[in-house]
Amino acid sequence: MSEKDKTEEIEDILSDVEDKTETNTKEQEAAEEVVDEMKEELTVEEKLQEDLGKEKDKFLRLFAEFENYKKRTSKERMELFKTAGQEVIVSLLPVMDDFDRALKELAKSEDKEMFKGIELISNKFRETLKNKGLQEVSVKQGDAFDAEVHDAITQIPAPNKKLKGKIIDVVEKGFTLGDKIIRHPKVVVGN
Repeated sequence: MSEKDKTEEIEDILSDVEDKTETNTKEQEAAEEVVDEMKEELTVEEKLQEDLGKEKDKFLRLFAEFENYKKRTSKERMELFKTAGQEVIVSLLPVMDDFDRALKELAKSEDKEMFKGIELISNKFRETLKNKGLQEVSVKQGDAFDAEVHDAITQIPAPNKKLKGKIIDVVEKGFTLGDKIIRHPKVVVGN
């Protein structure tokens, strides 16, 4: 082989190498573009996953809030039903007090038939209110005074040491409707 042939052969090889290098560079650039596109797709997918997570969180919080709302309104509705007639019953309590006073006075009279008639009406009235949930707060002389239950209208000197700080007299009866006190008993407390 002549020198010229060797030079041509070397030039051909160099030319092939340059072509292959150029092709490799183009392939490498194309591969890098594909990788960049995949990274972009991954970031888009990650963003979508993140957005989906946020929306799920919002949904769960909203759902929990709605459940709490349902429970709260249900509880309020039940309490409303328990004390639905509270206003009417409170307005009827003075009538019950009047029945008690009338029965005390009629017991002193000689007309037993009138006493029985008023007593029947009073008992029927009391039973009707009791069926609606009205209960009398039991208070008697000598009970300990409780400021949350009793309403002290006055304090007087205790007749004996045992009644000091205790209830001496009940001026007005107290009543509960369900678990709620609608009228506190008015009492006199020993000092």
